[in-house]
Amino acid sequence: MKEDFLHYLWKFKKFDTLNLKTSNQEEITISNVGQYLELAGPDFFNAQITIGSQKWAGNVEIHLKSSDWYVHHHEKDAGYENVILHVVWEHDSEIYRSNNTEIPVLELKNYVGTTTVNNYQKLLSPKSWIFCEKQLKEIPKFALINWQERLFFERLERKSKPILELLESTNNDWEAVLFCLLAKNFGLNTNGEIFLKIAQSIPFSVIRKECFEVENLEALLFGSSGLLDVEKEDNYFKDLKFRYYYLLHKYQIEKSCIEPVQFFKHRPDNFPTIRLSQLANLYHKQQNLFSKISDLNSLEAIYEVFSVSVAPYWQTHYQFDKESPKKKKALSQSFLDLIVLNTIIPLQFAYAKSQGKEISEDLINILNDVEPEKNSIIDKFSSFGLKAKSAFETQSLLQLKNEYCNKSKCLECAIGMELLKSN
Repeated sequence: MKEDFLHYLWKFKKFDTLNLKTSNQEEITISNVGQYLELAGPDFFNAQITIGSQKWAGNVEIHLKSSDWYVHHHEKDAGYENVILHVVWEHDSEIYRSNNTEIPVLELKNYVGTTTVNNYQKLLSPKSWIFCEKQLKEIPKFALINWQERLFFERLERKSKPILELLESTNNDWEAVLFCLLAKNFGLNTNGEIFLKIAQSIPFSVIRKECFEVENLEALLFGSSGLLDVEKEDNYFKDLKFRYYYLLHKYQIEKSCIEPVQFFKHRPDNFPTIRLSQLANLYHKQQNLFSKISDLNSLEAIYEVFSVSVAPYWQTHYQFDKESPKKKKALSQSFLDLIVLNTIIPLQFAYAKSQGKEISEDLINILNDVEPEKNSIIDKFSSFGLKAKSAFETQSLLQLKNEYCNKSKCLECAIGMELLKSN
């Protein structure tokens, strides 16, 4: 048994509250269990309890055994002077404050039903992947749907933090933030951080001014990536290189030292040359891009805005100097779905939050139209009976696995709590 189970019992009053008595046989009446604090200090703050005929307001500390009070040296900590009740599973020692006054103790095991304890032990039985893997099919559908929504928005809250940091670094320029986020996601896992640094090295005011000539945008992106640092006979390469150094001089931009982009292990359509050209074409075709996407509320509308391919040169090349069969190389639906998941939805969420707007339903509706993600975590949930039908559901499951299952937060999880209630 762990203390978090006792926290759960106390927080939700999952015990017989009508006949409570202290270890000294004084009656206990709980008016308010207090505020659960996951910080240093007592576990529950500002509880209101009547012990005997005396009403108390103060803190509640919870341990598995009474003697843990001394194991944790609380008798020497002034932060525990206002503890009015010590809730334990097993009472094995009287405890005292620093002034030698005794602290009342509630031995909880005498008031908790065997079904609750058995459900807890069953929930935390040895696992092969997650604790509740054999019980997932037992969860009522309505409870699962409500929990999925909360998980989804928890994940969006986490994703919005780096967006707000970018916003601060760009002087609250949402267009510049979008450019940086798109660059990172166009780079995928391998080149994402490098592409982000490339985007951050180019003042977005320059992107705004040069967006009418796609070759200039390519020159800035390719030059900043280091792809123009060599010598080649290719005329398109030479033209981009000339443009790049001209633009550096024109805007007084200092050349950045960024680590080389990676081609290794990428399919040709994901080569950094192709992704950078697509990004350049996007900003050539769609000026004021953030203004266009901030209010989009359908997947089809997003697909339309991002209907771009590469510059003509890259239709017959994957690298400079090496010609290949002609291919349009437009952004694929699977790639656009990644952009929707990792850029558009988090950005819309962060922007709406900053404006005090409520768009939760729109975001869910968009992702309900996006195909479910495919990865080992989603496959594993499917094998245990939780089959995701959309990206909204897969995003929720990823949050569940990473933030709850992996951290054994079963008693903070709606699924775990539902299983504890079962008969």
